[in-house]
Amino acid sequence: MPRARDLGLAPGDGDTGEHNAITDVPGIRVGHTTIRRPPDVHTGVTAIDAGATPLRPLPAGFFSGNGYGKFIGSTQVAELGVVESPIVLTSTLSAFRAADALVDWMLARPDCAGVRSFNPVVGECNDGYLSDIRARPVQREDVLSAIATAATGPVPEGCVGAGTGMAALGFKAGIGTSSRLVDLGGTRVSVGALVLANFGGRLRIGGRVIDAPRAEADGSCVVVIGCDARLDARQLNRLARRGVYALGRVGASYSNGSGDYGLALSTSIEGETVDDARLSPLFESTLDCVEEAVLNSLFTATSTVGVDGHVAQAVTLD
Repeated sequence: MPRARDLGLAPGDGDTGEHNAITDVPGIRVGHTTIRRPPDVHTGVTAIDAGATPLRPLPAGFFSGNGYGKFIGSTQVAELGVVESPIVLTSTLSAFRAADALVDWMLARPDCAGVRSFNPVVGECNDGYLSDIRARPVQREDVLSAIATAATGPVPEGCVGAGTGMAALGFKAGIGTSSRLVDLGGTRVSVGALVLANFGGRLRIGGRVIDAPRAEADGSCVVVIGCDARLDARQLNRLARRGVYALGRVGASYSNGSGDYGLALSTSIEGETVDDARLSPLFESTLDCVEEAVLNSLFTATSTVGVDGHVAQAVTLD
């Protein structure tokens, strides 16, 4: 399926990384487990692994644009400014099982022997329109598989992993990703975004409103941003905010029933942090990344018939 860039719809004029994906940030890998049992089950798990563990945490920031959702582990991320596990995304009622599996993963690590407290980080969106969410089909093995198969390189998008049963802006959506190379005062850094798109509103592309087959008022989105710039937790909080702000570019309604979350992390833990006065190009590139990632989640998704005959149509452009 074509991505936004293939259709001439890439926002901004910055250069992308090799794969135009969050995996262009050194140290970040992505894995999916896709669970399909048509017509009733369309769900899965997506894992973003940046190498963080309890004994090697990475600086991170968190922003809740609208907290109608469950983001397990977010309060500790906000308080301490670090992540210490992979970031797992899945369906709403499977988030708790995913968190338990993530604790199992950390307990099994030889380098975590003796550690008595873990902070699993799990975000969710509700795929109940297309999938039998009450069945809670995600199992421990599905979560561990997504982590174990996480890889660098191109990232599958659309109806895969946690995005299998998601819809956004009235169309079938799912997982999307994008990246940018940014010049911060002579230093070249990478920033990438991965979105789990399931939010309401009216799709806007380049200022043009695209009418959807069905209205989508509520819904959620999880935006994960990775970079290799040396940033502290306060600065990463600011980056996470830009991730949520960017959803407005594509028409997000930020409705009452929407969980709109941003989590940003840095894979760099050495050297001095970037001065705030140099951050504007990184902020702008993050906005472009997230906008393009949402568009990719839409253009790479395919029409899906789900539980109770519900249908989410893929977006088409005249």
